[in-house]
Amino acid sequence: MIKKIILQKKTINNIIKDTFRKALSIQFSLGGFSFCISNLITKEVQHFTVYSFDEIIATPEALLNEIEKLVSENAILNQEFEKVTIIHQNNLSTLVPSPLFNEDELNSYLDYNIKTLANDFIAFDSLSQLDIKNVYIPYVNINNFFFQKFGEFEYKHHATVLIDKLILHSKNNTSKQCFVNVTNNTFDIVVIENSKLLFYNTFTFHTKEDFIYYILFSAEQLELNPEDFILTFIGDIEEASELYHITYQYVRNVHFLQTENTVFNQEEDFSNHANFISLP
Repeated sequence: MIKKIILQKKTINNIIKDTFRKALSIQFSLGGFSFCISNLITKEVQHFTVYSFDEIIATPEALLNEIEKLVSENAILNQEFEKVTIIHQNNLSTLVPSPLFNEDELNSYLDYNIKTLANDFIAFDSLSQLDIKNVYIPYVNINNFFFQKFGEFEYKHHATVLIDKLILHSKNNTSKQCFVNVTNNTFDIVVIENSKLLFYNTFTFHTKEDFIYYILFSAEQLELNPEDFILTFIGDIEEASELYHITYQYVRNVHFLQTENTVFNQEEDFSNHANFISLP
């Protein structure tokens, strides 16, 4: 059920014995699980592992069972970390401008787009680069597991991390930029201009035709001409994929995100644009 790809920058024994200040970042969704150990001060990546599930897991309860197995198999996680960050990746979120935000009305923000249950726990993040809140449903059962494992940690929604990092990445570019972040059968579209967020949405797709339809529909709503605008891919997509090929048929300018982090440049199984959210 689980496909495993692993990049190990140091041996497990070395990482456990080394005395550098360690940071751990864990990202998970119903389609996969990954973790990154880095130097808290220098940001140098010491170890990175990603698991991709062959099938989308049906429930958060079943996902917890898989995560428990994976954590128990990785002895490298049995050590002290000075900072632990947990990233929840799901489509159970919505963005709210801070001036319109009321912490007592969290349910009402999600009710417009998501079917919520009476016992759902709702959280929110403050985007560090924008005056916006991200309201979402975290997987509380998985948070509880990690609290028992690591003690206190910080948790965020993947959209918070994605948008904040893209705003920083685009700060010197004043033109309108369209980013597409692909993960399993979902993808995010983020459009930024002059360090301001123009558009964000998450779509679920089952075919490559679904994929290009949502991209072109969003572009039309934003008056982006497929002959002119630049589309930048992030996430689980490479040039050989059918998603890339169909996009290139309809959008003239298609690129992959270029980052300053070169940790995966020489690795066949990894690319920087694929791990943009997880890297420090």
